[in-house]
Amino acid sequence: MNSAPATAPLDSRSGGNDAPGLFTLLREDVACVFQRDPAARSRFEVLTTYPGVHAILLQRLAHRLWRAGLRYPARLLSWFARLVTNIDIHPGATLGRRFFIDHGAGVVIGETAEIGDDCTLYHGVTLGGTTWNKGKRHPTLGHGVVIGAGAKVLGAITLGDQVRVGAHSVVVKDVPARRTVVGIPGRVVLRSDEGGPGALGYSVDGINLDHHLIPDPVGRAIACLMERIEVLEQALRTRGEPVEGQCGVCEADDLCGAQVVQTMKKR
Repeated sequence: MNSAPATAPLDSRSGGNDAPGLFTLLREDVACVFQRDPAARSRFEVLTTYPGVHAILLQRLAHRLWRAGLRYPARLLSWFARLVTNIDIHPGATLGRRFFIDHGAGVVIGETAEIGDDCTLYHGVTLGGTTWNKGKRHPTLGHGVVIGAGAKVLGAITLGDQVRVGAHSVVVKDVPARRTVVGIPGRVVLRSDEGGPGALGYSVDGINLDHHLIPDPVGRAIACLMERIEVLEQALRTRGEPVEGQCGVCEADDLCGAQVVQTMKKR
C-alpha cells in the first residue's frame, strides 16, 4: 500500500464533496478492527462493546454538526461521547479513514488535530496543544501512524507517514516519515531502512503494530561506555598500571564491568 505525503491535501479528513459517506466510514472503521485487534470476534461485538469505535462514530457525527455551524450540539454530543467512552475527541478534530483507537481509556484529541488514514492510537494518548492562541495548535498525523500507550504529541507539529511513537514518549518536534520515536523528549531512534523489511509502517498482513520492538538508545550508550572502560582498563593492565577490581559498594557486583556489556549485547 502506498502512502501519501503528510503534507498532501487532507482528502477524506477535509469533509469536502469527495469525502466518503458516514456509513462508508463506519464500515471501514469496524473492518479495520479485525486487522489490528486479534480479540475481535464479530462485527456485532465490535459495534456494541468497543468504546474506541463508539467514540469515533460519535465524533464523526459531531464533526458534521461542527462544520455546519451547530457548535453547541456538536460539543454536547462530544461531551456525551466522553461520558460513555472515556475518550475525549473535540468535534473540530479531523479524522482520516480506518482510524482505530485500541482500548481508548484516557485518549484526548484536540480541536485542530488532523489524523491521516490508517492511524492507530492506544490508551492514554494525547494529541494536545501548547498555546492558548487560536488557530492551528494541535498535531497533524500522516497516514499509517502508530502511537503507543501513554504517549503525548504536543503542539502544531507534523508526524510523517508511518511514524511510530513508543509508549509514554513525549513528542514536541516534527518527525519525518517512516521513523520511530522514543523518549522524553522524543528522539528518532530508527529509520525504515535500519530495521529490515516490515520494520515500520505496513507489513505484508497490514499495519505493523510491533511498536514495542524499538531500540534502547540509553542502554546502547551505557553499553558503549562500559565497553570503552574495559578497553582502557585492559590497556592500563598491559602497561603494568594497577587497576582496582569491582567496586565494593555496589550491590550488583554480578552485573558490573564486562558483564554489563555482555548483557546489553544480548538484548
